[in-house]
Amino acid sequence: MNTASKDLHFSGLTRCLIAKGLLTEADAQIHSHEAQKNQIPLIRYLVSNKLIDSKALATQASIEFGVPFFDLDAIDCRRLPINLVGEKLIRKCHALPLFSRGKTLFVAVSDPTDFRALDDFKFHSRLNPEAILVEEDKLIKAIETTLEAADTSMTDMLDEDLDNLDITGGEEDTSKAEVNSDIDDAPIVRYVNKILLDSIKQGVSDIHMEPYEKIFRIRYRSDGILRQVATPPASIANRLVSRLKVMSKMDIAERRVPQDGRIKMTLSKNRAIDFRVNTCPTLFGEKVVLRILDPTSAQLGIEKLGFEPEQQRIFLEAINKPYGLVLVTGPTGSGKTVSLYTGLNILNTMERNISTAEDPVEITVEGINQVNMNPKAGLTFASALRAFLRQDPDIIMVGEIRDLETAEIAVKAAQTGHLVLSTLHTNDAPQTLNRLMQMGIPPFNIVSAVNLIMAQRLGRRLCEHCKIPADLPDKVLLAAGFREEELHDLKIFSAVGCEHCTNGYKGRVGVYQVLTLTEKMRSLILNGGNTDQLAQCALEEGFNDLRKSGLNKVRMGITSLEEIDRITKE
Repeated sequence: MNTASKDLHFSGLTRCLIAKGLLTEADAQIHSHEAQKNQIPLIRYLVSNKLIDSKALATQASIEFGVPFFDLDAIDCRRLPINLVGEKLIRKCHALPLFSRGKTLFVAVSDPTDFRALDDFKFHSRLNPEAILVEEDKLIKAIETTLEAADTSMTDMLDEDLDNLDITGGEEDTSKAEVNSDIDDAPIVRYVNKILLDSIKQGVSDIHMEPYEKIFRIRYRSDGILRQVATPPASIANRLVSRLKVMSKMDIAERRVPQDGRIKMTLSKNRAIDFRVNTCPTLFGEKVVLRILDPTSAQLGIEKLGFEPEQQRIFLEAINKPYGLVLVTGPTGSGKTVSLYTGLNILNTMERNISTAEDPVEITVEGINQVNMNPKAGLTFASALRAFLRQDPDIIMVGEIRDLETAEIAVKAAQTGHLVLSTLHTNDAPQTLNRLMQMGIPPFNIVSAVNLIMAQRLGRRLCEHCKIPADLPDKVLLAAGFREEELHDLKIFSAVGCEHCTNGYKGRVGVYQVLTLTEKMRSLILNGGNTDQLAQCALEEGFNDLRKSGLNKVRMGITSLEEIDRITKE
């Protein structure tokens, strides 16, 4: 009776796969359950985890349902008519408009039995949708390519457009920014705009502008590594810095103390980028660092973060609990904010009240009540947390637990029916438990409040266009942490470098240590166990440390051994 009721939830395509012997009924039940936990459709789960061949699936569906099959590689996905339905609907329906002819809109789908998606397309486009069957893995890539092309229309900007970029400053007092002719000088304006625009095109995370005695250096941080991109004349350094200070509403007359500001650059009606700006007085002038805050970075989807399947399952289970403390740890720039916001985006529904306290708010999300810390006015993490607890919260996110007061309130909230997410600056998950005890949180409160601790790093991805197999001696591989029995069929890759990448790498992937408290671990904490004992216990309980998780990425050909050595050196 139970099995029959569950079968009713299978789409027509899943039933077809079972009937044709491409999927057993038992496997369908198991995979359906896992897909629901991961909050993705069953077909996408099967293809993403390579449990079924994408082309075989599409071919069979085309024959069974009489829907024409089409290869998405045959078209330029950057020129599709997405304006007919919009980005939100494309992501929601997981379907892509290909072209229209008369009153008919041809729509690429991977599941021809998803009639709700076609109905939504009909309602929004006022056209009659006709399904065109495509491969699931190619559809995922095509949707990303299409939407990226739509959002990055600024890559087609001409030089004359640099003067007309829509740029606004932060919320500081504009009376402090007395604009003079040097700062408003057209070449300076254009040069600064070009630096900002180029950084966005190249996917940069930070811009460093550094004055020295004889040179002025501009560097971009790309995939976690700084590289020099320009050395404008030192004589214009003050004018460039002053221009940035005016744009971010700082006091241009004050050069003796650090200042903070913000710049908002509108690229298109669908995309705006924020820059968090900080100046610091150095020996030869003010150094300026701009952190690029792209809201789309927190909408990657959990599949793209780099979790191993078991780690993803544990993370989703932890954030879907009604109460408890979820802690993410790692150095600055390791992706903690993106991980937390990926979880918050999953939890962000009409039924939940979510509040965050951040210093500063880096990514704005509709539906989440975000509070910017202001210590000068008395608004600290602790005071914000107290206010949240009087506002009927379901989920609370604290930017960072820095002191005992904040830690105590967070633990109390986690014990009284609230889900609390936060970060700590420690090297790995076991150290986080000791850090809480060193702060003054009693061990019995830690074991009753903590749901999950996740340590993370960001490693550079190998470029798919130029990576080559690496031939390393067995003793090097064994010393790195690989097992002797896997050496005979182990295939790892190294970086080369080509026109598609930077020094053989393109993009980054998360490396995680995901730790939940087992009974053995709880007992060890209550008995005052140290970091080494907790780390050993975690390994015995089957939780990979950062090094082991990194080596798994090397085995899969995602990154190189050199990169894992760089980010997991002890």
